[in-house]
Amino acid sequence: MEFNYSQEIDPAIYKTHGLDEGIPLRIHKDQHLELNGALRAQRDWTKHISNVNDYKGGLGNPFTFICVTVPECLPDRLELISYANEFAFLYDDKMETFDLKKSFEKETTKMLDAFGDEALDLRVSSKSGPEKRLQAQMLSEMMAVDPARAVTSMKAWARFVQLASRTRSSPFETLEEYVPSRVIDAGELIWFGTLTFGMALTIPDDEYEICMEMARSGYAALGLTNDLFSWDKERHDATEADLDYVFNAIWVIMKERSVSETEAKKICCFEIKKYVSMFKQTVEETRNNHCLSRDLRAYLEAVLYSISGNLVWSIYCPRYHEY
Repeated sequence: MEFNYSQEIDPAIYKTHGLDEGIPLRIHKDQHLELNGALRAQRDWTKHISNVNDYKGGLGNPFTFICVTVPECLPDRLELISYANEFAFLYDDKMETFDLKKSFEKETTKMLDAFGDEALDLRVSSKSGPEKRLQAQMLSEMMAVDPARAVTSMKAWARFVQLASRTRSSPFETLEEYVPSRVIDAGELIWFGTLTFGMALTIPDDEYEICMEMARSGYAALGLTNDLFSWDKERHDATEADLDYVFNAIWVIMKERSVSETEAKKICCFEIKKYVSMFKQTVEETRNNHCLSRDLRAYLEAVLYSISGNLVWSIYCPRYHEY
């Protein structure tokens, strides 16, 4: 991959807790564009859906989420994917804080209406809900930049909402059962849309399935990293929602193996390193494999930098460190 919009960060100035397996951290040079997109999404959500003043989403200091997870995003698309990502964070929090016994189905239906069969329809009416209005606005802005990839991304995001709305409906008994669902919930599809649009990548139809399969260990690492660092937040949110379980690997490990929270975190760290190593090997094996398209190989390398970026952002972000 060529690096045109980012710079590598000196590893001496940030922590990884040994979970990065040597993947460099890179950061986009235009952080102000991410700031613009995230704050605009918060303002729009406050205006049309509910108040989110002082919201802890993707922003942080010194690392902001999109700039370290998509360091080679084209500059003219950075604000757009930052807006979309903040929208995803807001939706994720909304799903986590609902009492599933009373509100989950109703609120999920609202988001499915926005990202369902009409996800590619830019038309809104007086009957359209606020989620649909914001979704149509995002799609319109993306279409103005890159129509083909905007459609690909929105289809992927719509599929993500449809699948992820079902992953948290009941607890998992084992980590083996949990990880595939966590890959879905961690945003395998939404991140596919984000990377392909943000970096102007096109995965050929005949390579799509192999692309998703090759990236799966990377998404497992991303999901488990999120679980490790968001544990306190998600446990708090589950308690607020009056749930008797937490959709998180730490909870699953504690229950499955009858271990303490501290021991469960150690096991989670081991699993993260295992999946990162597996994915690093996949990237190395495919980097010079010209039987695969250039964009597929670039996509896999982009996921690799998402892993280190997500890890470091998770360690420092306000989102996970106020509980």
